[in-house]
Amino acid sequence: MIEELEKILGYKYKNPALLRQALTHSSHASHVEENYERLEFLGDRVLGLTIASLLYKIFPNEPEGSLSQRHTGLVCKETVALVAKTLRLDKYMIVANEEIRENENVLCDVCEAVIGSIYIDSDCVAAIDFVNEHWRELIDKNVAPPKDAKTMLQEKAHAKGRGVPVYKLEGREGSEHEPIFHISVTLNGLPPEIGEGRSKKLAEQEAAAKMLKRLGV
Repeated sequence: MIEELEKILGYKYKNPALLRQALTHSSHASHVEENYERLEFLGDRVLGLTIASLLYKIFPNEPEGSLSQRHTGLVCKETVALVAKTLRLDKYMIVANEEIRENENVLCDVCEAVIGSIYIDSDCVAAIDFVNEHWRELIDKNVAPPKDAKTMLQEKAHAKGRGVPVYKLEGREGSEHEPIFHISVTLNGLPPEIGEGRSKKLAEQEAAAKMLKRLGV
């Protein structure tokens, strides 16, 4: 199994146990040294920095706002989960419940854990090369700077006569260093949508994206 996945990933592990750990969900192994959670923490940071560096080099004339919008789209759970499925990580995950394989949040976490495992197994360069290889096509597909979900929602709400979107912090969980924020967005005449994220900005973006879907966008 490990050797098959190494070929898909394009990386040969010195310590294959790290890849196995990156694939292991807490439902199968609750001990912190046996599941992917710590590796996901590291991989998330490596991914964010690598994408930021890529965007800085590829789009030298873009302002910070556009680069931030691109960055948000490339590191969001939907995009990372898509990369995970492209790499067939859902097939190789070690889980106690088969339904977990389809969970977008878990797919995102496992993909980030794989990045973290490569970083630990080799060095920063190998992890950066991995991200460059598997995210570069996604960057190349979007030449024009994207509009973020909040901006799109504000424009659509105005066009449909539903006023201005109102965002509200509904709650916060997790530790001080790893918080998860829950933020709602409301529009005139529609029930609220709630998003979650590791920052208030990400939670607002997810809430806005859900509201856009409700509006048929």
